[in-house]
Amino acid sequence: MKQSQNKNAPLTIGILGGGQLAKMLSIEAYRLGLNIAIIENGDHTPAGDMTKLNFIKGWENNNELNDFIEVSDIVTLENEFISPTILEYIEKSKKVFPTSGTMKLVQDKYIQKTTFQNSSIAVPSFAAINSRAELYNFAEKYGYPFIVKTRTLGYDGYGNMTIYNETDCELALNKFDKKSIMAEEFVNFTKEVAVIVARNQSGETAIYPCVETIQKNHICHKVIAPANINTNISNKAKEIAQKAVVSINGIGVFGVEMFLTDDDKVLLNEIAPRPHNSGHYTIEACYCSQYENGIRAILNLPLGSPEMKHKYACMINLLGERDGIGVPSDITNSMKFKNTKIHLYNKKQSRKGRKMGHLTTIGDNYDKVLKEAENCFNTFVW
Repeated sequence: MKQSQNKNAPLTIGILGGGQLAKMLSIEAYRLGLNIAIIENGDHTPAGDMTKLNFIKGWENNNELNDFIEVSDIVTLENEFISPTILEYIEKSKKVFPTSGTMKLVQDKYIQKTTFQNSSIAVPSFAAINSRAELYNFAEKYGYPFIVKTRTLGYDGYGNMTIYNETDCELALNKFDKKSIMAEEFVNFTKEVAVIVARNQSGETAIYPCVETIQKNHICHKVIAPANINTNISNKAKEIAQKAVVSINGIGVFGVEMFLTDDDKVLLNEIAPRPHNSGHYTIEACYCSQYENGIRAILNLPLGSPEMKHKYACMINLLGERDGIGVPSDITNSMKFKNTKIHLYNKKQSRKGRKMGHLTTIGDNYDKVLKEAENCFNTFVW
């Protein structure tokens, strides 16, 4: 699919990836009068269904990639797994944000952690693991349990393993055989928190509230905004998030995940160079959502306010509970909650644990917001 560019037409933003994050970016782009091109390996994606500029053979197909580049005025991405080589190729003719340079510092988690450590950002102790001896040396130095991670392509718990003993060490070595891995100390955290940061080409930043993220089976289940922590710790988390984005020269929108320890330390866990699950709540709860600021940032427009319009918000992910069609059996009861918005992603197939949608409840009473969100969540039948 190919379209000649018209100088009088609105700008076209090319998005690498066609999932739900690209869909929500697209909604904001359309609202701002922009066009969208999507490239993904596969048809009928949530974002691809929204545009005629839908390139379904993926960025590994040279002809398809060239056509996508031709119709795009500027390019961004919705996931961090695209090779920097692809981004460098696109950069020969079009701007890409985040840049290939930023992605080289983020994609490999060992390089990512090293970059933050070199920028004096507190992170858990870590080490690259290139042999059985190095793994056992890490265990001896830091004790059990600890975490083994693949350095690339890990998400939602995939590519991670908690090591409790020598048997687990051997299991990890076999499981991740021929993959680059790293080890990281186990953090006894009191809460997991996250901060969304948008940063444009001029260096202007918009820093969203610090939120609490609650995981279930290594997948984000619930986000509570703002996090129920004291102001000093919240401000510390926001400062770390901003510093992390600057350290990688990040342009776009980023999700920064952190641990809070029982002695009030804030340790940076990971950064996502894209819109983030922990920022879905911003669509209803903030004056300018992470998605709109993501669009503004890459276009070097002034950033909108990240402040909340309501005192509290709770987002809950809607995960697939079975294999089959990608829509709930009935959403009638879920629509009865007056302070809750439902987002279904239009994924064609469901599988257990797959992110199929989310809901966000807003309000000015903390307990009522959390209760309504849970009650709405419990009405879904898949």
